[in-house]
Amino acid sequence: MLLRWIREVADEPLVVDPAARNIEARENTWSLSTSIDERGSLSAHEVVAAFEECASILRERVRSLGYDGQVTFYVWHDQQAGQLRCSTASLPGDELPFRSRVELDVPLAAIAEEFLDDARPGQGPWDDLRPASDGYVDETQPDDFVVRVWTADIGGTQ
Repeated sequence: MLLRWIREVADEPLVVDPAARNIEARENTWSLSTSIDERGSLSAHEVVAAFEECASILRERVRSLGYDGQVTFYVWHDQQAGQLRCSTASLPGDELPFRSRVELDVPLAAIAEEFLDDARPGQGPWDDLRPASDGYVDETQPDDFVVRVWTADIGGTQ
């Protein structure tokens, strides 16, 4: 199912509008997951091939829109949610809308392997939990948290 869902992303509605980045983010971002059993039956190579096929189709769709600006298709593993996520934005890869630090151009196979090898998707390690105290809310993110992202330039400027 996961491979089919990845490929289906290429057929979903696509918004490319630099003046409406919030709409782009809402319409073009997808969360993909699967069962532990299916994860064990998939290879990173299969996941990579599905995303590369998706990127190729999206590239053709962007060209057919006549848009000649920068467009990036990108994939990351959302460890907290236990999901692969992908999105398309009319931005260069180094300006993607993440609020944390980003490591760009991570090999897609590495992201796929991390997702497939996640033994407890969506569950953080118990060692990372801290007791809550009355009225205290820690709104900081760890300095070492980095979102690892694979990018593909799919814009019409190629």
